Amino acid sequence: MRVLVQRVSGASVTIDQRKVAESGRGLLLLVGIEEADNQEDIDWLVKKVTQLRIFDDAEGVMNLSVNDVNGEIIVVSQFTLHASTKKGNRPSYIKAARPETAIPLYENFVAGLEKVMNKKVGTGVFGANMQVALVNDGPVTILLDSKYKE
Repeated sequence: MRVLVQRVSGASVTIDQRKVAESGRGLLLLVGIEEADNQEDIDWLVKKVTQLRIFDDAEGVMNLSVNDVNGEIIVVSQFTLHASTKKGNRPSYIKAARPETAIPLYENFVAGLEKVMNKKVGTGVFGANMQVALVNDGPVTILLDSKYKE
């Protein structure tokens, strides 16, 4: 699994001109799932995302997690995170999981975050055409990959 973590001061997801998720300070997570992903990947990423110290403390040092600042999270599925641009100019998405594999993993990832955060996590709609708006705070953007544990 790949998760693009963006520290935000606000974010929202709109589908068909209807806002389906909105947050203030926290994280916007773009999540790409591949066929080889499993619960172990989810567990590692849930722990890493919720403990990642990327929020400023009182001295202005990135030393606090999203949990520490009582932040919010929105999770958006994004199969294009597994794009391969090795050959030609048209990306290949062959590594991205099919919906029958990806949807349960996506839902388990969201449930894991909600359990650790002890609050509702906003989501997009899997497979929908979404308009994602955000104010990237910093900017702070970090790519996590559960296969490389980085």
